[in-house]
Amino acid sequence: MSPEDRADAWNGVRRRLRAELGEDVFSSWFGRLELDAISGETARLTVPTRFLKSWIEANYLDRVLSIFRTGFPGVSRLIIGVRSAGGAVISSRMPDEAPRPAPQAQTQALAAPARNAAPASAPAPAAAAQAAPAALASAESDIVGNSLDARLCFENFVVGRSNALAHAAAERISSHDGGAPLYSPFFLHAGVGLGKTHLLQAVSQEMERRGRRVIYLTADRFMYGFVNALKSQTALAFKEKLRAIDLLVLDDVQFIQGKSIQQEFGHTVNALIDAGRQIVVAADRPPAELETLDERVRSRLAGGLVVEMGPLDDALRMRILEARIAAMQVKHPAFQVGPEVVTYVASVITTNGRDLDGAVNRLLAHTTLSGGEITVETAENAIRDLVRTREPKRVKIEDIQKLVATRYNVSRADILSERRTAAVVKPRQIAMYLSKQLTLRSLPEIGRRFGGRDHTTVLHAVRKIEKQVGEDRSLSEEVELLKRMLLD
Repeated sequence: MSPEDRADAWNGVRRRLRAELGEDVFSSWFGRLELDAISGETARLTVPTRFLKSWIEANYLDRVLSIFRTGFPGVSRLIIGVRSAGGAVISSRMPDEAPRPAPQAQTQALAAPARNAAPASAPAPAAAAQAAPAALASAESDIVGNSLDARLCFENFVVGRSNALAHAAAERISSHDGGAPLYSPFFLHAGVGLGKTHLLQAVSQEMERRGRRVIYLTADRFMYGFVNALKSQTALAFKEKLRAIDLLVLDDVQFIQGKSIQQEFGHTVNALIDAGRQIVVAADRPPAELETLDERVRSRLAGGLVVEMGPLDDALRMRILEARIAAMQVKHPAFQVGPEVVTYVASVITTNGRDLDGAVNRLLAHTTLSGGEITVETAENAIRDLVRTREPKRVKIEDIQKLVATRYNVSRADILSERRTAAVVKPRQIAMYLSKQLTLRSLPEIGRRFGGRDHTTVLHAVRKIEKQVGEDRSLSEEVELLKRMLLD
């Protein structure tokens, strides 16, 4: 093959990679992938960093080989190398090149996939058994959990109507001894500052006190650990250690990104549940609304106990404030807050517990710095920056679909179906329009929630209803009424 033909074939491979994997994946992982050499049935591709090399080898090598062979049918094996800033390859060699002193683990080849062949990333059983002890030891730092805060325990958790079920379930889980785990996975969801992390840490600390093996991770720590394990080629040890525990606690699961990381999270959840281990997960929304997660993972998370922690009511806000003030008085005996001030603060700070903590800190600062008595007037000045206008109600797409379906005398199933009759198409388009207007979901996400439709279908519906609302007064009033019903 001439150099010109080889360049054309390589450009064709890159185009097909871009088309099959998508622009985002291609730009992130393959934009700097270059063809370096072909020798016999082996081709060498290069990338500028060892991290890219490890990631492609661990997640995409078989896919790249399959696409590469469409342009180079004679190639049955790929080698990924790392090139230096000057362009020299520093971590792989072709079969006819002199041996290099680089470690063997830095070069990984993949033979052409055969039907029923084992995945390329799975090591031979004997080799895995020999490598496991050393790999586990080297992976200790890859899966260090987040530190626990001793203050976030059950004794300091203030229970109210909105969180009583979540608190009871968390206590039952942490005190459960022997037998199958309770409610695994236990899934908590709530807005910011409503106590999710407090309960997760309380469960973790109580089970650690009982001698159980516990790992508490935020989503970013989980992602960092997995990527770092791939980078250091200790992914097997990372997985084995993660699955050898009694309790996995994962906070802010909505932030888990990346196909491979999500797959590993799903495999870990399945492995722990099948092994009879306990999983506790928290997010800012229920499993069904975690659109970025794989559908199978969402289904597995929803298969246990799912509990929502609601907003703090007036009585609970009062009790939280009283508890925080009492804790401050232990260190600052002169800190005195009258009941009328507590009532005022609880009435104007309605968002979350963190803002209540901030209010107590500001009141303490006023006492410490001015030495004056805390009155309602001084409290008003001290916490002015924390008083927010009431946040609008968070509207769910499911609520929009149900309301529109009821209003137009059709079923929600009709709206999600492929039916194209006028009686169904109009309410479907109105529901799509309202979903775009009242939620933060993107067009592709809205399309998926309407029976897996394409984003262009949603865009067409939004533009059509926008035009009709401007031209038809009765439809405009109808849409405004639906908005008010959803927001009230």
